Amino acid sequence: MAIKTYIVGGAVRDEMLGLPVQDRDHVVVGATPEQMVRLGYRPVGRDFPVFLHPETHEEYALARTERKTAPGYHGFTFHAAPEVTLEQDLQRRDLTINAMARDTDGRLIDPYRGAEDLGEGILRHVSPAFAEDPVRILRVARFAARFGFTVAAETQALMRQMVEAGEADALVAERVWQELAKGLMEKTPSVMFAVLRDCGALARVLPQFDALYDDGAIDAALAALDAAAAANAPLDVRFAALARALEPEAIDALSARLRVPAGCRDLALLASRHGHALADAAALEAGELFEVMDAADAWRRPDRFRDLVEAALAGEQDAPRARARLQRAHAAALAVDAGAVARAQSGAAAIKAAVAQARRSAIEASIK
Repeated sequence: MAIKTYIVGGAVRDEMLGLPVQDRDHVVVGATPEQMVRLGYRPVGRDFPVFLHPETHEEYALARTERKTAPGYHGFTFHAAPEVTLEQDLQRRDLTINAMARDTDGRLIDPYRGAEDLGEGILRHVSPAFAEDPVRILRVARFAARFGFTVAAETQALMRQMVEAGEADALVAERVWQELAKGLMEKTPSVMFAVLRDCGALARVLPQFDALYDDGAIDAALAALDAAAAANAPLDVRFAALARALEPEAIDALSARLRVPAGCRDLALLASRHGHALADAAALEAGELFEVMDAADAWRRPDRFRDLVEAALAGEQDAPRARARLQRAHAAALAVDAGAVARAQSGAAAIKAAVAQARRSAIEASIK
């Protein structure tokens, strides 16, 4: 049997959409691991045979099938052998738009009509085996946020059945955060939450955000998130823009359960505690501006305070005026020579009071 290689998955999809191709994944049909090693490929796969090309270092995986053996996304056994066909390998993939391949001549192999779904903007599962991996629920929601595609009715129904069967409960915290973080960085991240809500998964994996639908706070929270995305904000700012609608206790609980990175958690907590004051900055007096900056540790962590301002003002109608006022006030307060002020005082309490007063005065002068 001749060995054949194909480019598969996201590289084919993105090339057809006219998007930059970041990584190329390859499938090898008709080869054994021993043959790949003899050809100079370096084995790197732990669960199934994956090899690095000796020159390009791109990944080449042997064509394989998989079988569900236990709940969750770790419960699979894989079968890679020369007789596994390309079509069988593509059938195990999540969505039709990710189940296309190109051969070395550039010919498209599309046994599951992925090109048609790509043209119509539809996310559709390839086979019932989709239900065996709960991570795919998160991936579908993320792809919807990236491409603005519609989830096929039958796929949405299948995801709902998976949630009802408890598959989403088997997701481990690190994987949920990994997919959430990727989704937050998509073009329209609010779509991810809508898809997860529609199939019931949001209540299982992100119950704090699901509760915002019940108290009417979700629209403003998602608008803030999309505004942060439109501004090309980094991950911690996007997470804080969304999470500022939560109480600090809810952010702590969510962060502990998902093991959210400390930087994202801390900025979200600051946005929850001080977001309303910062959003009203255009109307605050100098003393009030000083108090919110002091509480947010704006003197020792000026960069984080700037990120906090962006998270707090994302989606706010009066954001330009509030931002300009905060920037002037913050710059003026940072320009105070705290060391010089301290040297003119004696005693810790006197130094603290004098530095604070100097910063208040600087802020007041900057906003007149």
